[in-house]
Amino acid sequence: MQIIWTKHGEERQQQWQQKRPDITREAVETVLSYPEQIVSENDVLVAQSKFGTGLLRVVFIELGNSKRIITLYWTSQVKRYWQENNHES
Repeated sequence: MQIIWTKHGEERQQQWQQKRPDITREAVETVLSYPEQIVSENDVLVAQSKFGTGLLRVVFIELGNSKRIITLYWTSQVKRYWQENNHES
């Protein structure tokens, strides 16, 4: 699987890494490659994994054999986004 970074995705990762140094490119790619959950929201997919005291969420679309990162963010609102009955990963 190929991971394609959009300019916006790269900018968001750099912004988040300034606030949370553990949000590296490698961490984002790990969440995208091995997410604890994948949820569908508004015609895009969101790979998410518990990360520290919150969630790292990577919004992406699938294009053939690749995943294109649209944006990403960290949130402390785990209960808002975590889907207990979701068995995808």
